Amino acid sequence: MIRAMLNAWDYVNVRYLNQKGQGMVEYALILAFVVVIAAFLTGNDGIGQAIQNVFQTVTNQLNQANQQGGGN
Repeated sequence: MIRAMLNAWDYVNVRYLNQKGQGMVEYALILAFVVVIAAFLTGNDGIGQAIQNVFQTVTNQLNQANQQGGGN
């Protein structure tokens, strides 16, 4: 009886409980990948600088329009 219960517990442990650890590792790897990509994109080179340039251009144009239009 006890042996059957231990076998059942081993089956549940192997089948279901160990998958949680695998899932956590997968989430950690995905998170690390996203962080690396985000760091690459927002660096001084590449897309991050291009995005910053676009926002700076829009800001400059809005300020120029505000000055010409009187700001009302």
